[in-house]
Order: sequence, then structure tokens, then C-alpha cells
Amino acid sequence: MPRSITIEPLAAFEASICPPGSKSLTNRALLLSALAEGRSIIRRPLWADDTRRMVEALRRIGFDLDADEDRIEIEGGAVRSDPGAPIRLDLGNSGTSIRSLAAACCLWPGRFTLDGIERMRRRPIGELVDALRQLGASIAYEADDGFPPLTVDGGSLNGGEVEIGPMQSSQYVTALLMIGPRCGNGLSLRIGGAIPSRPYVVMTLGLMQRFGAEVDADAALTRIDVKSASCRAIEYEVEPDASSASYFLALAAVIPGSKCTITGLGRRSLQGDVGIADVLHQMGASILFGPDFLTVMAPPDGARLKGVDVDLNAMPDMAMTLAAAALFADGPTTIRNVPNLRIKETDRMAALDHELTKLGARVRIDGGDLHIEAPSDGDLRPADIDTYDDHRIAMSFAVAAAASPARIAINDPDCVSKTYPGFFDDLEALRRM
Repeated sequence: MPRSITIEPLAAFEASICPPGSKSLTNRALLLSALAEGRSIIRRPLWADDTRRMVEALRRIGFDLDADEDRIEIEGGAVRSDPGAPIRLDLGNSGTSIRSLAAACCLWPGRFTLDGIERMRRRPIGELVDALRQLGASIAYEADDGFPPLTVDGGSLNGGEVEIGPMQSSQYVTALLMIGPRCGNGLSLRIGGAIPSRPYVVMTLGLMQRFGAEVDADAALTRIDVKSASCRAIEYEVEPDASSASYFLALAAVIPGSKCTITGLGRRSLQGDVGIADVLHQMGASILFGPDFLTVMAPPDGARLKGVDVDLNAMPDMAMTLAAAALFADGPTTIRNVPNLRIKETDRMAALDHELTKLGARVRIDGGDLHIEAPSDGDLRPADIDTYDDHRIAMSFAVAAAASPARIAINDPDCVSKTYPGFFDDLEALRRM
């Protein structure tokens, strides 16, 4: 792709879209398939950089994978690699991959070094490593304590009870849970404090149960018990990515007269990010939720959205989508309780502050809260948006660009290949709808 793309404004549109499969579900299904006994088939997986990193890592570890854009088949169970040969895994900037594999490699015989790009080396992993060490794992940091790269000497884990405090990322909890069935004594997590992005842990538990894992948890997710038992291979179809869908839903909400339906994604979804539709509804958009579809329509009679005050701790990835919508809302928008935005693919709190300000918004950061007011005259300023090698920054600011007559360019648009390589093509397709 070119180094920069100028997004032309969109007119009112009516569209039915099925985005690529969920990154979170694809990578969880890949790892659970490797841990299960037998040959699993994952249909309609996301085929993007994050999932390619996971596929390649599992191949290097020794699993038999047959993969293309429509399906992935994995023969799970025992690792077939040479345990005497050290294996280096390059996970790029895929936090889901490096965290879940850091836990899983503790189970497999061999020495594994997990690393990624320079940004990954600044993304913390210490809380997960501490918990794994409680279970008897042998893990060493190769550079700075608490951060990749790290080396795991695998073999087996007895499991048992592990106590953890409030964690920076739900991915640590997910990584621990998914290895639970393969621990000799199962796994009992005792969690003190709230889990950020809690729906992602609920997603993990739901998918584990589809693979036959026996789990029991209290309503607050302070106690989660996973029984030691072999999971079974399954056939599984990945639902569309709710995070990717959010950009098109936001566009329908902010462009007067527009309507967008996402097929394959509805109230039955395992993904918490479908909740962005409810937030857009609070702002004045109309929504329809079915079991397997979701529709968002712009406010009637050309009305503007209204600012909201919402806690997005359960779905922090939607902070960028909401920030883009806030540029077209009357009144301030406050996004609360999203401190872990600072440890994502980039420091998203700082990136939002800088790039929203370029567009003329007034932005204030207060701890883990973000306050946004649209330009006082209602018009965005022309700007070149820097994306910080962060797919969600690129896609969320593309929403702002497509909904504004101002000249807005997105730098390094190819960063969307992390989760949605065809995003800009699908955005352009709206002009024909």
C-alpha cells in the first residue's frame, strides 16, 4: 500500500457487511486445537498478521497444520518437534500470541524463546510469568525483567491453585485458563480485584467449553476452577470480528441517512465488543439486534449524535471507535477506566490525545479517563494522521476521515494488515452502496 491514503468523504450509504473472522476467537481456537486430542477444523478464520504469527509458531513447535484463508486443520495433542533443539518464536506485535504461547510452552518438552518487534519488548508480561512460576514453570527473561524476550524450558505443569492480584491484561488470565485442562492437577485461579476486558475472559471460558473443558466459575470471576482432562477436537466456525465491525457501525451512526448491517454477529456473540452498538444507541443512533445480525442507523432527520459518559473497561479496544464518533457529537464524551490503553500496540492514550488534537478536538487525560470535545464549530481540521504501527488507530481515524469533508490522510495504512488486511477496500466499497 502507499505510505499515506487520503480518505474521501462518504455520502449516505446502506450496506450489509460481513467482516473477517474474529482475531481473538481465531487465536484462541488455534491454541485450544493444539492442546486438544485429535484433528480440529477451524472454518472462516481470520487470515491476518496476528493469526499467521500463531500458525507459524505452532508449526515451528511441531504441530501438523494445513491452513488457508477458508479453514485451518490442526492435529492436536503431542508435540512432534525435537525437544533437544531450541526453538525461537517470532510473534511480531501479537500480544494474544505471545502471552498464550508463553503459558502453553510450559507444557511442551523443549526450550522456547518468545520474542517480537521492538514494541513487543515494551509490552509487559511479568504478571503472567509470576503466575506461571507459582505453578512451577521455568521461565527466564533474556533482557529486561517483566518484558519479552523470554525463554521457557517446557515439559509439564502439575497445576494446582494460583493466586493473582488485579492484572493489567485479561490476556494473562486467558493464557492461564487455556492450559488448565493439560495441568496434572487442573488449575484453580483465585483472582483479587477486577479483570480488565472481562468479556474476553468470558469468551475464553465459552470457547474452552466447546472444546470439552470442564470449568466452574463464580459470577464475579474471582474463582475459576478448570478440571484436568483431555479436551476434544472440534469443528468450529469463527464469527466475524466485532472490533472490526465497529468501524462500519460507527460510520453508519455519524453519516446522516446511513444504515449498516453486520451479518453473522448478534446477541449470541461471544465477543464483548458488540457492546459498542449499545454505546452508539446511547448517543442517539438506532439499533436492531438479532441472534446473528446487528444493524446501526444514523439518528433520524439528520440529527447529530450526543456525547456520552461511559466506562469502557470491559471493551477498551472500542475506545478508539468511540473517540472517532465523539468528533461528530454534540457535547463532551468521556471514556472512563481504560488505563490499559497505554500497554497496547502503542500507547493508545497518548496517540488519541495527539491525533484528535490535530483534528481540532479538545482532549484531556485524567488518569485512566479520556475526555473529548468536538471542535466548537463542528468542523474537523485537515490533518495527516500518524498511526504508530497500530491497526486500530488507522481504522478508527479512517472513520473520522470518511465522515468529514476535511482533507484527512492516514499514514502507514498497511498497519491494518495486523487484523484486517482488506479494511480500506471494504471502506471504499461503501461508495457503491
